[in-house]
Amino acid sequence: MGNSVAAKKTTSTAETPDPYEVGPLGLFQLVDETGTETAAVPELPEGLAVRLLEAMLFQRALDQRMLNLQRQGRIGFYGTAKGQEGAVLGSGAAFEEQDWCYPALREGAIALWRGMKLDHYIAQCFGNAADPTHGRQMPCHYSDAPSRYVSLSSPIGTQISHAAGAARAIQIKGDKDKIVGGWMGDGATSSNDFHAGMNFAAVWKAPIVYICQNNQWAISVPAAAQTASETFAIKAEAYGMPGMRVDGNDVLACYVATKLAADRARRGEGPTFIEMLTFRLGGHSSSDDPTKYRDESIAKQWEQRDPLDRHRTWLVGKGMWTDKMQDDFLAEAGTAISEAITRVEAAPPVETETLFSDVWADVPAMLRDQQDRYTNEETV
Repeated sequence: MGNSVAAKKTTSTAETPDPYEVGPLGLFQLVDETGTETAAVPELPEGLAVRLLEAMLFQRALDQRMLNLQRQGRIGFYGTAKGQEGAVLGSGAAFEEQDWCYPALREGAIALWRGMKLDHYIAQCFGNAADPTHGRQMPCHYSDAPSRYVSLSSPIGTQISHAAGAARAIQIKGDKDKIVGGWMGDGATSSNDFHAGMNFAAVWKAPIVYICQNNQWAISVPAAAQTASETFAIKAEAYGMPGMRVDGNDVLACYVATKLAADRARRGEGPTFIEMLTFRLGGHSSSDDPTKYRDESIAKQWEQRDPLDRHRTWLVGKGMWTDKMQDDFLAEAGTAISEAITRVEAAPPVETETLFSDVWADVPAMLRDQQDRYTNEETV
């Protein structure tokens, strides 16, 4: 199934605006919080609109189960995407199979969308023998080579430079069909790597789309304390690239805007920076209590803009979704998640021998000697 956005429009009171013309100070939106079209939604790839709701529902159910596991002491850490699923999956769905993704903390749903196995996703948080990365990474640092999904970087913002470098490498190799997606939170725009990555990408017109999930909180620091700029999107202009500002709780707007930027990058026209305005409904992570630093009445207001409810209402209005479909899907999702957790949790600890694997193509003599000594000690 292709990801092209066709020219045909659905019935609406207004034509589809151009996200680039809406620009960095406006707010590109197609469907409002009531599920009503504010502009015509372009024709989408067959089945995509339903798949997006299913993926958002699945991710929220999975996030809750994983958070429960952390609270029970069965895993050590977890960061949910509650309230941000529209920005995550709307942007992630706009990239093609051959593209590379450099995520931040809350983009794990994109890895699943791109084909990462659920068992591997869950096992990465357990860090046992079921984990293909052998428990080496911190929880939620998913990486999956087949889906070209690169592990996030805990030092805030460093993935911005990594993504720029990967995009430049693609450019040098002449792989014109490949581009890069790079995600960050609003807090990452205060990092040194934000400047380095944005500047590098713009100078070389690298094939990359940067997505900033502005959930309005960098852990406990509000957006107003992060920047004096009117928006985050306007920062793009200083680097010589276009900036868009999108309603991050409108999954269709997120998809359409990102797809246009991806097409632009694929044509060799350079990078785009997209700010997706959303809100983190939960804590920054399982280690965090947001009630200590923010007015939770604001969170209650943002619950009324829930991307899942909004998209569901739109689909129901189009005759593409029903209560029974949702009940059936959630039941199947719950079963799949439970069965995967059972399988993964039963796996043994990581084998110590994996200390010597997956690092060198040609193992150097010093490491080979260490491995031999370890093996000999184990067999004595």
